[in-house]
Amino acid sequence: MPTAALRLVCFPHAGGSAVYYQPLAAALSLPIEVCAVQYPGRQDRRNEPFVDDIRVLADRTAKVLPPDGVPTIFFGHSMGATVAFEVALRWESLGHSPIRLFVSGRRSPSARASYQIPLATEADVLAEIRHLNGTDNRLLADDDILRMIIPAVRNDYRAVEAYLAAPHTAVHCPTIAMCGNKDQRVSGLDIEKWRGHTNSAFAVHMFGGGHFYLEQRWQQVAELIERHVSLESRAA
Repeated sequence: MPTAALRLVCFPHAGGSAVYYQPLAAALSLPIEVCAVQYPGRQDRRNEPFVDDIRVLADRTAKVLPPDGVPTIFFGHSMGATVAFEVALRWESLGHSPIRLFVSGRRSPSARASYQIPLATEADVLAEIRHLNGTDNRLLADDDILRMIIPAVRNDYRAVEAYLAAPHTAVHCPTIAMCGNKDQRVSGLDIEKWRGHTNSAFAVHMFGGGHFYLEQRWQQVAELIERHVSLESRAA
């Protein structure tokens, strides 16, 4: 029998891993069980092959993360927002739904990117990582770490670029779209378009910062999640 009263499931960005969300777990003041998805091909799953298809990744994630009666919030950043959306769709096909879907730093599922990111060489991938400023420069100077990061980033970007949802594909849970006001990849208009992918309540929140604004805003993000938990409690 499930013992948690409330669960938060976090989905990492392209090239990211589950440990990225440790600061968010630490910032929460409410008793929320925090779980983070570890994609194949990184950290403790580094010996598993990458998955280069978002829908296949969502299928596998939903299989090991079935609804179990615990009220659950999904939170995904960048590529993780798309994976969280697809897993939410799979839950709903089973008659369940997350109580909230937080999507961060990601254009809507049916929108194509207005830019092309070169991925042909390691230098291309490294330039993109540096451009987004989401990885400590000390790590980027470590060849062993780069050998782990670059293949994961390249795989995930290709998976993201190949993904496109039908325009009217929608979840039935309240959805909160977020991004940094200086994000050079995702604008406020981009996240506003998530409105068309939920049949429930929708809200937009902008934070100061770039694509990885989360790293300076974990406390504010935690407070936002907890406000929505309070709203859910009052509505129950």
